[in-house]
Amino acid sequence: MSKLGIKDIAAKANVSPATVSRVFSSPHLVSKKTLQKVQKVIDEAGYRPNRMGASLRTRRSGNIVAIIPDITKPVNAGIIRAIEQGAQSQGYSVLLGDTQGLEERERHYADLVGQGQADGILLFGDRIPFDIDPSRPLKEQIPPLVNGNERIDTDEIVQVAVDNVSASQAAIEHLLSLGHRRIAAVTGPDNVPSSNERLQGYTQALAKAGIDFDDKLLVQAEYDVETGMRAANKLLLLKDRPTAVFCFNDDMAIGVMKLLQQQGFNVPADVSVMGFDDIHYAEFVTPSLTTVHQPLEEIGKACINSLIKQLNGQEVEAGRRFLPFTLKIRDSTGPAPK
Repeated sequence: MSKLGIKDIAAKANVSPATVSRVFSSPHLVSKKTLQKVQKVIDEAGYRPNRMGASLRTRRSGNIVAIIPDITKPVNAGIIRAIEQGAQSQGYSVLLGDTQGLEERERHYADLVGQGQADGILLFGDRIPFDIDPSRPLKEQIPPLVNGNERIDTDEIVQVAVDNVSASQAAIEHLLSLGHRRIAAVTGPDNVPSSNERLQGYTQALAKAGIDFDDKLLVQAEYDVETGMRAANKLLLLKDRPTAVFCFNDDMAIGVMKLLQQQGFNVPADVSVMGFDDIHYAEFVTPSLTTVHQPLEEIGKACINSLIKQLNGQEVEAGRRFLPFTLKIRDSTGPAPK
């Protein structure tokens, strides 16, 4: 028998050791091409995996991996808390994977299931971190997985979020009810599904009110305070400035308010500002922030509960599940200036 180990097999096949481990423990998670390449090296080397290790990999690890783009974002705090509580109540621990939005990191943390270090995945992103064969059912190619907050274009997995289109429409309708007609939007990155959905709601609400779309009133930012400030500065340079600004998250809205106040504008007497998410300190800034409330802890609970059911062998209906949003009307919005 060959004395080659997993690392040697990986080097010969030009793949990672984690991929070789997945070939042994979860071959359904490996693409057909990669599987054939690794299997060829294994056959040529006469390698056989350690049977004790193989048996250990069939047992549950007791861990769940949560793959999150940025664990420092305030919007994720309530979700993470709910995940931790729900997992611990069922005897599971949570491994937090902070990916910074990088696909390589997403795949690294997803690999923990194939390596036997985790039993399922809570995914808070917009792509599945595995190589998928479109000719095969998705369920056969991925471990137990639930997606939260961001949309993935498939009906074959459980997805939990708010209806971003309807929520954005409701936000604009609130500003319209206050007499605003020139309403700007500070969007998120254009490759983020939730940002595109909120933009869709914004344009639909304006069209319904008979207001022409003006692309000069759209400024893209990065879901943080600093780029929110820069977006506000661009809007102030317009000849015909907006009377209201709808931001696609609260961090950017706080940045917009800060810049407006630095420039001597009164919020909301001169410009109304509205956010999205209702992060913890939204009501404690000055003025308190009007925003769309996402039930973040409820989203976390729904995600972990759905995953636990899958891990227990229960059938969970796939598809998108929308949780209710509400408007939190506070002091940062008011009647349009005359």
